[in-house]
Amino acid sequence: MLDYYVALIHKEAGSDYGVMFPDFPGCISVGATYEEAISMGTEALALHVAGMIADGAAVPAPRSLEAIKAAGEDWIDWENAIVTVIPLLPIAQGKPQATNLSLDTGLVEAVDQYAQRAGLTRSAAFTEGARLLMQTRPAGKVDLPVRNKKSAKRAN
Repeated sequence: MLDYYVALIHKEAGSDYGVMFPDFPGCISVGATYEEAISMGTEALALHVAGMIADGAAVPAPRSLEAIKAAGEDWIDWENAIVTVIPLLPIAQGKPQATNLSLDTGLVEAVDQYAQRAGLTRSAAFTEGARLLMQTRPAGKVDLPVRNKKSAKRAN
């Protein structure tokens, strides 16, 4: 199970979409589109947390939206913010892992066609699809963020 953190997205006229994380002051990102902002925010969060771990800092547990609002932190800009959650995905290790999957033949054919048009391998298409799924459709209860018990050990 993944950890999901609350993210606030802002868009001013004539600017890109900005992403900030109330649980990680200073962790910000931007994207030209909303979708790109989510993708870049996911990468920024992963890199920020990796840096914290490398520095020996505790990674905070994800707070609920209600807990963040109740904390009353004056640096958080709520005005016109789009509230979403972004998963803490692992940074790619660059080491492929062979995996045996049973998939519908029609789906595999469609992925292969997509991959060919997009200039990707089948594996790259499935990898990108899995990342997009985790970014756009969080698993678990609706009252995200969620934190699994295994990752909670990082903050101790």
